[in-house]
Amino acid sequence: VMIFSAAISACEKGEQWLRSLSFLEVMLKEVVVPDVFAYSAAISACEKGAKWQHACCLLRVMQKNVVVPEVVSYSAAISACAKGGQWQQALSFLEVMLNDDLVPNVITYSAAVSACEKAQQWQQALKLLLNMSHQDIVPNAITYSAAISACGKGESWRQALSLLGKMLSDEIRPNAIIYNAAISACERGERWQGGLCLFTEMESAGVSPDVVTYA
Repeated sequence: VMIFSAAISACEKGEQWLRSLSFLEVMLKEVVVPDVFAYSAAISACEKGAKWQHACCLLRVMQKNVVVPEVVSYSAAISACAKGGQWQQALSFLEVMLNDDLVPNVITYSAAVSACEKAQQWQQALKLLLNMSHQDIVPNAITYSAAISACGKGESWRQALSLLGKMLSDEIRPNAIIYNAAISACERGERWQGGLCLFTEMESAGVSPDVVTYA
């Protein structure tokens, strides 16, 4: 099992999702029961290959074969759903985790928030941040970036600026991507003064504007 798991893990790192599934298939044919590490690595390979359907299928196969998924398994599947624009499926997996008493980590939540951001579900993204707070899970720059972008796409500029302020109070330094998302939120909300203030704040913080900032 260890040899196969290592091979699947190598495929995952090399973004060879199809080959990882081939190794998994060989294991099953040889009556070698894949463990949680093998399945998780295969799910992660599918996530990197933007194959969300395969990732979801593997998670269900795990459960069918009585292999209990771990946090890393769900996190990879949720991230795959995010890349595939499947925000409802991502939140469904998160709910299953909580029902199974599995505690999501910041990576899990960030992936779920990203799924909501891509689907322009900013209210859901904010609910996830609230859940994180209740579970004492501190958001990171990736979480905030996705949430701010979600609010921007939803034309909720006030929420976007509020999140940026919360981020600064948590002593997390925004990067150009995050400032751009907040500026975009102001633009969508026709708050050009706010966008200009953010541009000035950005330069004062030593964050270099990029092409997107000037667009």
